[in-house]
Amino acid sequence: MLESDHPTSSRKIARQATSAVAFTADEPEDDDPLLAFTPFLHPAPRSNSITPELQRRFVATLAATGIVKVAARHIGKSLEALYRLRHRPGAEGFAEAWDAALERGVQRLEDMAVERAMVGTRTPIVSCGEVLGWWDKPDNALLRFLLAHRMPARYGPQAHELGPGHPVYDELAGQAQAEVAAIRRELSQEVTSRAMALQVFRRRRLWRQQQAAGDKAGPMKDAWDASGPDGFPELPNWAAQGMDRAREILAEMEENPPF
Repeated sequence: MLESDHPTSSRKIARQATSAVAFTADEPEDDDPLLAFTPFLHPAPRSNSITPELQRRFVATLAATGIVKVAARHIGKSLEALYRLRHRPGAEGFAEAWDAALERGVQRLEDMAVERAMVGTRTPIVSCGEVLGWWDKPDNALLRFLLAHRMPARYGPQAHELGPGHPVYDELAGQAQAEVAAIRRELSQEVTSRAMALQVFRRRRLWRQQQAAGDKAGPMKDAWDASGPDGFPELPNWAAQGMDRAREILAEMEENPPF
């Protein structure tokens, strides 16, 4: 940014210009849309009335300074008189222009803050009371503030709180979902294996009862019966996942019958 582009400081020492009063920008031109509002027209104007011309001068100064008190002083009117006018019926255009001028002033201050944070503030280099030169001193604290408010998701307070949308949260949530899915698969496989083993154990118990009953025992059939060469119930000779676990469970049941 060129030196001429900087707002004019009203302080004798530029680096002391830390408030909005210290810097003023150019007032808007006469053809600026900000000044095209419909002013309040006094039904019976008096010598101390806030005329349409004064209303426009107030709005223009407010846009340049961003401070209502300064703009009021500039046109020689009190804050009380201006606020009374603002709230009178028919002064809606003046009130809207007032708000727009404030917004413009605030935006200018924000632009200045960004410039100070990135480019720096003109600061003298002093030695033994003599100014040797100048340098642009960046404001890291202001830079952190602007980043926190302009990019809150990355630099604001919520960036330190884990929650949906935070990279760390999303990564942990993805890992947890994968682990839960693996546990569900394992549990499902375990249930299937136990069901198969229990079914075969039940058939074996019935087979033993049939052997003891001899000719008096009736035929026994299951939808997926599998038997050894001698008719002894066995697990199906499937290559399905979980069959090895079913054989382990069946062996445990044979050794320690559940009922």
